[in-house]
Amino acid sequence: MNLKELPLTRVKIRDKFWLPRQETNRKVSVPHSLEMLEKAGNIRNFELAAAGAREGYSGPVFMDSDLYKGLEAASYALAACPDPALEKRLDEIIAKVAAAQAPDGYLNTYYQVAEPDSRWTNLRDNHELYCAGHLFEAAVAHFQATGKRALLDVAIRFADCIDSVFGEGPGKRLGYCGHPEIELALFKLRKATGEKRYFDLARFFIEKRGSRFFAQEHNIPPDQYDGAYCQDDMPITEHSQIKGHAVRAGYLFASVVDLMAETRDEKLSQMIDRVWRNTTEKRMYITGGIGPSAHNEGFTVDYDLPNLTAYQETCASIALALWNHRLNLLYGDAKYADLVELSLYNGILAGVSLDGLRFFYVNPLASLGNHHRSEWFGCACCPPNVVRILASLGSYAYALSEDALWVNLYIAGKAEAEIAGHKIELKVATEYPWNGDIKMVVKPDAAARFSLNLRVPGWSRGAVVKVNGKKINKPVLEKGYVKIDRKWKDGDRVNLSLPMPVETIEAHPAVREDAGQVAVQRGPVIYAFEACDQKEPLLSIGLPSDAKLKPEPSGILGGAVVLKGSGVIASNGGWTGKLYRKAASPRRVFITAVPYYAWDNRQPGAMRVWMPVLPPAPPAGGPETKAEVSVSFQNVNSQPWGVHDGIEPKNSGEQPAALCHWWPHKGGTEWAQYSWKKPATVSGCRAYWFDDTGRGECRLPASWRIDYLESGDWKPVENASGYPVRADRWCEVSFKPVRTSALRLVVRMQPEWAAGVHEWQVVESEE
Repeated sequence: MNLKELPLTRVKIRDKFWLPRQETNRKVSVPHSLEMLEKAGNIRNFELAAAGAREGYSGPVFMDSDLYKGLEAASYALAACPDPALEKRLDEIIAKVAAAQAPDGYLNTYYQVAEPDSRWTNLRDNHELYCAGHLFEAAVAHFQATGKRALLDVAIRFADCIDSVFGEGPGKRLGYCGHPEIELALFKLRKATGEKRYFDLARFFIEKRGSRFFAQEHNIPPDQYDGAYCQDDMPITEHSQIKGHAVRAGYLFASVVDLMAETRDEKLSQMIDRVWRNTTEKRMYITGGIGPSAHNEGFTVDYDLPNLTAYQETCASIALALWNHRLNLLYGDAKYADLVELSLYNGILAGVSLDGLRFFYVNPLASLGNHHRSEWFGCACCPPNVVRILASLGSYAYALSEDALWVNLYIAGKAEAEIAGHKIELKVATEYPWNGDIKMVVKPDAAARFSLNLRVPGWSRGAVVKVNGKKINKPVLEKGYVKIDRKWKDGDRVNLSLPMPVETIEAHPAVREDAGQVAVQRGPVIYAFEACDQKEPLLSIGLPSDAKLKPEPSGILGGAVVLKGSGVIASNGGWTGKLYRKAASPRRVFITAVPYYAWDNRQPGAMRVWMPVLPPAPPAGGPETKAEVSVSFQNVNSQPWGVHDGIEPKNSGEQPAALCHWWPHKGGTEWAQYSWKKPATVSGCRAYWFDDTGRGECRLPASWRIDYLESGDWKPVENASGYPVRADRWCEVSFKPVRTSALRLVVRMQPEWAAGVHEWQVVESEE
């Protein structure tokens, strides 16, 4: 098939969903990224290399790559919207990059500054070729966006330098990068320059991979070598599973598709199909992400898709989208564009906050309230990566063949293309993804025959297509595209209607983490439930598989459509004085779901994508299980509700997923409070204190007491038996019974130390 990507410069986005995100990306995220790259020392490393310095390098060995991604993002932003100030800043940075380049074309600031005599000695770990790949991508983007050759010329010189070292010819050597990326970048550079040597070099790197070169490089005995992490364990054509580091795998297979587009190698085609099916059928998250494991930032075994510990690196979702975008261009099959869309609206978009200033590296599908975005990372691969993808969004929307315009993403705006010798303009109006109605106007420069191919998403059933108001009763559907082949004239109208019901999704039974649970999807958007939207503790709520959730426009989270309806919660009342009772029916509770990409943009708290069909049994305990929790002070990583989640720690030093603490406040007095809608009669409490000696700043409290609310005043309980303070055990107190609607655990912290409490239980009076 070999479709061609419609250039970014020919696509104008005027979309209520994406345009604000792109504007935030251009005005906030791109400048923020460049500022953070400056602070982290990425740019200074180039200044040091240009000055011939031999000390002072800062950051990991791959620092160059993050700057290149930042330059690529800025270039794409310029292509979408001219910005003289941004262009000037870009020119200044590119000048520093060019000044750092060695006379022979070599460019890697780590080796130039820190290890000038050790080039190409550790290809497995030190990312020289990976960094070069991101330079090539940035250079092509900058050239296409501005027409300037400054960065492109730097890239060409470095590519020629690399080509003089690696390959099959005389004087060249074996080698490839531990982190694939240069391969797909070389294909881009070849297209921009027409230089076939870059294609040949990319092919060399791909076809030699799996020769177990890294065992030789690091003197590892063959019987002790496992190259799966770097996809170096077998010849490229023999892979049957996606394995190892998720981002490396995604970039590698994306480059293999680039190679297939020219060679039509049948063995590579068969391999890619095997690995793709393994990925999508056994190893991919519902949010369009890959890589469940933190220990290798990648894969384990089939169906291992944990939620709370899901790694699902933002870069991995991007890699999956890049791979599937290329497959779509190669085969013209909508199932690949479906995955691009899934990743974009979920796994990728979650990687950056709505304000454009904070980023996720790791994207779990559940949180107990302790996972949040950061403004930057020591390993900063994800922030500039998601910024460049959002800036280049238009390039994923359309594709071209000799006689057709292919529409892959439904984004309001317009596209300009040339088909069969005619200039075509397609105007699109839609409120996608909140509404499945898409209106298009076709404007050829003269009446012309060609095909307009509209992707019908895999989640859609009952799509309706009309041309000039007349319904097409039996539309031609090929590989997921409605093919409208006709002679078009200026002003022809096309309407595509994609019904968007709310659907509950279940996972394959082999995914043990999701057994007995469902997720919620509407159109391309996966939804999540956040604690801040629920009237009951999130972890106590169930969602029946037949639950009715209705979409409603909202004034939150950038105007997202939220889902509202009812869930169920287990009955927790009527146990006073009873060991057994008649089974109680779950009671219904009002619930709200928000798009997964938008979670953690408000107050911190628990989140989950997969909800149990049956409500979890309420935690064993006393009146505290029915109380509302409040605290005198809450830091962003404190979860006050953890104080009554019923999870008893093994010891005081255990770090639970949900913890009530008052750090960084130290040395003063703080409190946690239980409030009840109906007064309770209580006669005792017990607390299990948190102490992270050796790794943090929380210690056992200096002292504590219990206060109760009476007639609007707080009073200490009477006849307290004493307030013990001990580690690794419950500390109990009994007192004269009080009837109250609120109780406080008042804590005086040690000087210079904070405090926290694992669990606080309340004893109901038997009198």
